[in-house]
Amino acid sequence: MSTVTDRKTEALIAELYKVEGKAEIVGGRIVRMSPTGDEPARAGGVVFASLLRFEEKLSGHGRAYPDNVAYLADLPNRKSFAPDASYYTGPRAGMKFLPQPPDFAVEVRSEGDYGPAAEEAMAAKRADYFAAGTKVVWDVDLLGEDTVRVYRDDDPTNPTTYKRGDIAEAEPAVPGWTMPVADLFE
Repeated sequence: MSTVTDRKTEALIAELYKVEGKAEIVGGRIVRMSPTGDEPARAGGVVFASLLRFEEKLSGHGRAYPDNVAYLADLPNRKSFAPDASYYTGPRAGMKFLPQPPDFAVEVRSEGDYGPAAEEAMAAKRADYFAAGTKVVWDVDLLGEDTVRVYRDDDPTNPTTYKRGDIAEAEPAVPGWTMPVADLFE
């Protein structure tokens, strides 16, 4: 994977460090993300907590991250991601942004993430994740019947869907990890 080095991108990354709140670099600019509500925030936290418990059992193979962590990317139209929860096996970065995208990214829909324009934007973001090297992306829809759609880099347009009562997974990005979908509604 190549590293992000051009001057404009370096300047944008420097600006991203100064942003208060959640943001990503998309289309050559910093795109701020509005705060989310009760249920989406809680669902992202529940996924993170489950991933963290899994990480602790593995002792050293990968790390779970909560919301608002920046991952750098080297794509023509995107230079960073900030998923709602994630799992990462790449190099550590100390106090800096993580240098490459996560293996597994979770995107929990907020109130404004519905309708044709939102679907198009979410599909484009998933495509960016896969182009950058992410293996699995969850689309968590707390209002829909198909609560978790699991998209994989080897078949990015045909998700596996999970409903309440099912046990969801993130194979092959997080081998052996599973989570009851019902936990998203605690």
